[in-house]
Amino acid sequence: MNPNRIRSVVIAGGGTAGWMAAAALSKFLGPQLDIRLVESEQIGTVGVGEATIPQIKHLNRALEIDERDFVSQTNGSFKLGIEFINWRQKGDAYLHNFGNIGLNIQQIHFHHYWMRARLNGAPETLWDHCLNTAAAREMRFAPLEKVGSSPLSGIAYAYHFDASLYAKFLRSYAEAHGVTRIEGLIRDTALDPQTGHVTHLTLDSGEQIAGDLFIDCSGFRGLLIEQALETGYEDWTHWLPCDRAIPLPSSNATAPIRPYTQSIAHSAGWQWRIPLQHRTGNGHVFSSAHMSEEEATDILLDNLEGEPLADPRVIRFTTGRRKQFWNRNVVALGLASGFLEPLESTSIHLIQSGVSRLVSLFPSGDIDAADRDEYNRQMVLEFERVRDFIILHYHANEREDSDFWKDCQTMSVPDSLSEKINLFRANGRLYHREEDLFTDSSWLQVMLGQGITPKGYHPIADSLSESELTGMLANIRQIVGEAARRLPRHEDFLKQHCPAVMNA
Repeated sequence: MNPNRIRSVVIAGGGTAGWMAAAALSKFLGPQLDIRLVESEQIGTVGVGEATIPQIKHLNRALEIDERDFVSQTNGSFKLGIEFINWRQKGDAYLHNFGNIGLNIQQIHFHHYWMRARLNGAPETLWDHCLNTAAAREMRFAPLEKVGSSPLSGIAYAYHFDASLYAKFLRSYAEAHGVTRIEGLIRDTALDPQTGHVTHLTLDSGEQIAGDLFIDCSGFRGLLIEQALETGYEDWTHWLPCDRAIPLPSSNATAPIRPYTQSIAHSAGWQWRIPLQHRTGNGHVFSSAHMSEEEATDILLDNLEGEPLADPRVIRFTTGRRKQFWNRNVVALGLASGFLEPLESTSIHLIQSGVSRLVSLFPSGDIDAADRDEYNRQMVLEFERVRDFIILHYHANEREDSDFWKDCQTMSVPDSLSEKINLFRANGRLYHREEDLFTDSSWLQVMLGQGITPKGYHPIADSLSESELTGMLANIRQIVGEAARRLPRHEDFLKQHCPAVMNA
């Protein structure tokens, strides 16, 4: 046993980030660590991260969380993907599904066969060959690992849930695994004059909380990572100009509950709709350089499907990331680490990803620069890959109705994104890159949905005869259509297996 090993971890801040870190660390390292979380009921949380991506299931399995209990306790619902409305042009819509579309054959992606058929006049869309799309159109859902005896993959899904209830759920889990919660406002952060490491936090009560490793979950303020350590911030506003968000819950006014998120583009940004069992989460993300807060609020209120359940509030942010996610003995998670707008529901995943990497690279003794540098390298790459994917939605548009959308069309984009777009536009090729969160299927759907059409397709797709190609595509459509119709209604599945606790 290394006598210098880390024995105490202090988490500054609660919310989703703080309690997710506490839950994971207590599960995997709890017996070796004294874990304390400091938060104050006087400080609210942003709390807009209510939609997720399928990777959250990995965390739930690792924590041995029962899925149905988790969905019930968070008033959640299931999510098959995100419907993008008005993004390419006003009136257009497409669904970015989780999981695969069609079936890859002879070492190439399915979409090459579909593109060949499309060029020959076939009217069917790519999405007509997707089980998630078929289920979403029918408002149906059930966990389905595979489609009968066919080689087609089953339903891929994530969750919608109440963020405050999720933090409460994780808190109960973490405290049951030995985490100590300390109520109080952090007044000061003390640094070691020799190493520059954080030694302890001082609360408004005068109590000092010492630790070996500190996790900053203090939100945009970055009390430790920025205010104490002056880590620095890389601003990405020139690529992602939205800098305001107005979250607003509303009553449920549609039935049945949609098994997918909606993202509706407006004249200077976009609106989210996240269907929960007890309410709908809404919000308007917009650029203050192109629209006033008053106008943005009016647009949101005019586009609610139910009655507002709170007063609108404006959250101001700067898209980007800390220059270091792990600096000295401080690891930043959540909003303290950076901000990427929730267009593709990545906020909670990036917390999960940071926690997972911290567990993987947790020091066995003194904090080693090699471990810290590798953590930062991986997190920087993942943030940049997600950044590029979000930029793609804005840049590849054909809207001419506002300066905002025209500015997005003509802006320069990162070389890493330009290369990916050019490769796909040439012959429909997609390659997964290191730390790329999104699959080839995700890139494919958004590129096609936003109007990027390849000039050609892989020559292997010509190995099938015309009749073989037509038959193969028709067979896939028939299989996914029949499989979707056999699924229960999403709302019925929720009522039967994971009804909401309705305590929010």
